[in-house]
Amino acid sequence: MDKINTEQLTITEVRHFPVVKHYAKRLRLVETINEMVPSEMELSPGVTVLAMVHDTLSGRSPLYRLAEFFDEKDTELLLGESIDPWCFNDTNVGRAMDRIYEKGTLSIFSKISQTALVEFGVDARRLNFDTTSVSVYGDYMREEEDEPPFKITYGYSKDKRPDLKQFLISMLCVDRNIPIFGATKDGNASDKTLNNELLTQISKHMANHGLSKGAYVYVSDSALVSEANFMEAEKNGTRVLSRLPATYNECARAIDEAVAAGKWEDVGTLANDSGSEKRPLAHYKTQDVDVALFGKTYRAIVVHSSAYDKRRHKKIDRAIENDYKELEKLCKNATAIPFFCEKDAKAAADKLVRSADSAYHALVTDIKEIPKYGRGRPVKGQPRIITGYDYVLSATIRQVPEKTELLRRKAGCFVLITNITDTKTWPSDELLALYKSQIGIEKNFGFLKDPVIVNSIFLKKAERIEVLGLVLLIALLIWRLMERSMRLYVEKTGSTMVGWEKRPTKKPTAFMMTTKFSKIMAITMGGYRQLAKPLKDYQLEYLAALDVPIDAFTIP
Repeated sequence: MDKINTEQLTITEVRHFPVVKHYAKRLRLVETINEMVPSEMELSPGVTVLAMVHDTLSGRSPLYRLAEFFDEKDTELLLGESIDPWCFNDTNVGRAMDRIYEKGTLSIFSKISQTALVEFGVDARRLNFDTTSVSVYGDYMREEEDEPPFKITYGYSKDKRPDLKQFLISMLCVDRNIPIFGATKDGNASDKTLNNELLTQISKHMANHGLSKGAYVYVSDSALVSEANFMEAEKNGTRVLSRLPATYNECARAIDEAVAAGKWEDVGTLANDSGSEKRPLAHYKTQDVDVALFGKTYRAIVVHSSAYDKRRHKKIDRAIENDYKELEKLCKNATAIPFFCEKDAKAAADKLVRSADSAYHALVTDIKEIPKYGRGRPVKGQPRIITGYDYVLSATIRQVPEKTELLRRKAGCFVLITNITDTKTWPSDELLALYKSQIGIEKNFGFLKDPVIVNSIFLKKAERIEVLGLVLLIALLIWRLMERSMRLYVEKTGSTMVGWEKRPTKKPTAFMMTTKFSKIMAITMGGYRQLAKPLKDYQLEYLAALDVPIDAFTIP
């Protein structure tokens, strides 16, 4: 038997990276960036971004250790070409990021997202828009003549870190959580202004994705509701859906009207699972009303949820308790002194009832006649002699169920507003489901700010932070596409997959998938590769769901 030359043999960590590489290949990630950002540098911009995406989705942090990250990995397998890990030093990566910034991150991501929609057949008719803040460390002082791409400054911190400077990330998603647009904005920018900026460009942007005016619905949070934004939507023929803020009087009026009418349409639950005893699914019912805003009439949908807002109910409980204490104090003062005649006691009782202006309680008063006796001991065997009477006022505080129940029913309501008038094509339950899908974009923000993915953003240039934002968006796009593929596979086949603790699941996640391939290693000798151990059945099932060939783990 020939002796194996161990100098030519290497064992490298593979894990889930070939899956990421395969999805990047389907998006033409490297080719698209290199075509848009031509370069003669030793490290091409496309490969640089792919390398950063791998590092981002590795569960490690932070991104400035790229050379260390690839030190023990097969770069030819993961990147498509054999590259010395030393090439991923700070200087080379920084130069590539600068060239990408010069080309424009928005145009690059737009091109990649267009490929994603076509390649994966994503429905782009339902748009979700939102923003989030990202805190940074450092001063980021700029020269006056050097205009930054965006201002890193203090603003309203959604991270609850007002002590740190920040920038904003705005994102537009389709099919719940597939990003197709992303941009970095000033740290003190207003969500209302950012909505307006996007609304002015939305028609052109969606036309690039093959959708004409009126073929999509733009969903955003309550920051969308302003006269300027609704006028811009009408001008562009954009259908919008948002939540009407409680600061508008029409919000309370619409809820009052719906609760009084009681003509609710039962929607049921929107989630596919069955919930649990501790966390039952919310049950919804809706009612259409009209609201008058900005000199026009709009369609509003009053939604009642069985999962009452805990914060609102705690506020109601506090209000009821404070109201009771005020009445208790008032009654104590009014009943402390006896009256010499019944007429005075009745007058005091009437005054007490009139002064007790309570929204939640009612007073029930009573007058008791208390006899008064003369001084000294009564004669033995004879009754005590009554010399007169005192009249004592008493009051009982009772909560009025009709008042508090009405308040709680209103507390379980919120109002959606839209310029969509076609109730047949877009019934209220469809619009509610569309609005609730906004949670998908909120989960995306959790991904972008996950400390496991990005520790503390500390780049010397604001321009490079913008490129880092592009890398995170591309990583997020691949992450969500992988998850979408697995969910569609489960839905199509009616099967389950091996989830946490080997339990079957119908909701596989991208992170769940990464854990299933965490111990995959490859043996390389010369130009030949093979896995250290054959893939297990559940791993093969994941590859089938992801539509990734097995040889992606051994063939560059």
